[in-house]
Amino acid sequence: MTQCTELWVDRGNYRNTKIVSEASRPLKAGEILVAIDKFALTANNVSYALSGDMIGYWKFYPAADNWGKVPVWGCANVVTSECHDIAVGERLWGFFPMASHAILEPGKIKAEYFRDVAAHRVDLPGPSLYSSYRRTQAEPDFVQQFENQRCLLFPLFATSFIIYDYLIDNDFFGAQQVVIGSASSKTGFGLAMMLHNDSAVSQAVIGVTSARNKAFVDSLACCDQIILYGEEPQIDNTLATAYVDMSGDTKLTTALHHHLGANMVESCMVGASHWESSGDVGELPGAKPSFFFAPSQIAKRDQEWGHGVAMTKAMEASFKVALKVKDVVEVEWINGAEAVNTAWQDLLDNKVSGSTGIMASMLAGS
Repeated sequence: MTQCTELWVDRGNYRNTKIVSEASRPLKAGEILVAIDKFALTANNVSYALSGDMIGYWKFYPAADNWGKVPVWGCANVVTSECHDIAVGERLWGFFPMASHAILEPGKIKAEYFRDVAAHRVDLPGPSLYSSYRRTQAEPDFVQQFENQRCLLFPLFATSFIIYDYLIDNDFFGAQQVVIGSASSKTGFGLAMMLHNDSAVSQAVIGVTSARNKAFVDSLACCDQIILYGEEPQIDNTLATAYVDMSGDTKLTTALHHHLGANMVESCMVGASHWESSGDVGELPGAKPSFFFAPSQIAKRDQEWGHGVAMTKAMEASFKVALKVKDVVEVEWINGAEAVNTAWQDLLDNKVSGSTGIMASMLAGS
């Protein structure tokens, strides 16, 4: 029997965790067991926990009682297979738990990917995004060479692209400037770079960040203006503004809405790097704050452009940004369940800089 080690998170208290190690159950017909040898840890994973009940992220890999397994983006090898179309030794990229191993049930199998069609996933969101697993050995060599960036940056920059597309699709809601909360986050500066580098975008890009991360954001040269938390009045409130919130900071959202008033024409929350400052904002001036759900925009574009086109565009845009920052984001490798737990706590405390990318493994001997 394969020993599987997982990090479980208390769904009511994210700092309360436990390491669970037990023998993996026997596979059923059609299932595969994969060994996850690398996965990324970013503020995005905190967002998955924060919205786990609302969107369903806890349900991808169910745990007992009030515990949950936070999903991560990573790579894995098939080590046991009861699925005739998936061979032992295949390399996969996709949505896994913080764990050493996972059981998947491949279906809708194509040369390049398959979907996990386990019964508990039938009604879960974003099947083409969260339940699809790329069979990477069928992909071009140059793609395979960017495994770390694919785990660490591509999912975040893909979200950046979907937000970028959402703003363009809606003509920026009439905004003349875009304010990005927590601009040092990878999704934040990814969006800023896509907007800033698009010659067709005339809107100014304003990044809001901490004093600690200001130099990093400045080095990326992707913002027309950088504002520190607490300095929101420096933003021109005579201009129609779209706010994209990567921080989840209620205080920041409230300050911006009151400063901009009716000129806050769009306000959407994407991430939660400052998750402990989140909460009900109540009635605010300007556009009503809403939660941005990327799969909804992807589904809209699938209808308009054809299935899979939006994600292809997102991956292409992600690849371009990843190449630009490959020497800026320093990869930090950690091994073992205890190290992963420490990194998780650091993410909760917002201690991980946007210039650092954590890659992890919980496999024994890794």
